[in-house]
Amino acid sequence: MFGSNSYLGLTNHPKIIEAAKAAIDKYGSGCAGSRFLNGTLDIHLELEEQLAAFVGKEAALLFSTGFQVNLGVLSSLTGRNDFIILDENVHASIIDGTRLSFSKVIKYRHNDMADLEAKLSKLPEEAIKLIAIDGVFSMEGDIAKLPEIVAIAEKYGVSIMIDDAHSLGVIGENGAGTASHFGLTDKVDIISGTFSKSLASLGGFVASDKATIDYLKHHARALMFSASMTPASVASVIAALEIMKQEPERMEKLWSNTHYAMALLREAGFDIGQTETPIIPIYIRDNEKTFMMTTLLQQKGVFVNPVVSPGVPSEDSLIRLSLMATHTKEQITEAIEKICSISKQLDILTEDNQNITG
Repeated sequence: MFGSNSYLGLTNHPKIIEAAKAAIDKYGSGCAGSRFLNGTLDIHLELEEQLAAFVGKEAALLFSTGFQVNLGVLSSLTGRNDFIILDENVHASIIDGTRLSFSKVIKYRHNDMADLEAKLSKLPEEAIKLIAIDGVFSMEGDIAKLPEIVAIAEKYGVSIMIDDAHSLGVIGENGAGTASHFGLTDKVDIISGTFSKSLASLGGFVASDKATIDYLKHHARALMFSASMTPASVASVIAALEIMKQEPERMEKLWSNTHYAMALLREAGFDIGQTETPIIPIYIRDNEKTFMMTTLLQQKGVFVNPVVSPGVPSEDSLIRLSLMATHTKEQITEAIEKICSISKQLDILTEDNQNITG
């Protein structure tokens, strides 16, 4: 399995399974209502306190999915005369959140700080402006240039929101995410995230100052009109956070596996772009060959994800390889050997771009 976002490999951890079962025994299978009405349990509040402390913010708020977080936050925070500024490669949930907002949306070229500043310099000084970005970009695997973004944001009086869906458990102190990774937690206004990756569950959260979180409780429609997280999901996240803090060797193993896989792929001559994380894009740049390669790999026992438009532009079609802490080096070696073999079969690897014979 090289197509999972379970970066720390926690989805089958016995402590998480035990916590989920215990929560069902105590609370039942669901709350049958929204957080705004009858859907708030003591464990919801407990997890919110833990998450706020974990990412270094005053308060946090749980949503039923990570997608719902970005829909709820971005559709309600800014107004008709305000601006939301996006990296062009942000996640679909951020884009859809801005579509529900009355604010004007400005996109800048991916991780291009000159373009970001050029766009901001043309906006009205008095307008409210919010930059919304991924911390780790889910297809490219690179990290947002947060130090530069913070400097530019301070120059133009802009707030910053980071979606840490693919950063939690991967970068930062104990896996606390992008702002922690750069030591800039106090410079980031809003941190959002999901529980369906490293945290081995389902749901999402937003963390910020208390006033912002209180505002979202009463204005984010994706929260107010959605059922709350199930007790088992909440308990799973609480257990996962505890494991992340108690077992730092998981993150160390994840990075060891990442560096090993990157080295093998680069040595074989693959184009893996600017990735800096366990998300490794293998650029095929041909939609048909991308699907053929995925099918042939699965027949040989290797599961990877094909990514074509609209996930990426058609000319950037790729195989998305993602590493987990629970992978062995033998599994990584075997998978990449099969990727090399099939790439030769499909004329993806040729003598022109191949450094080794495989």
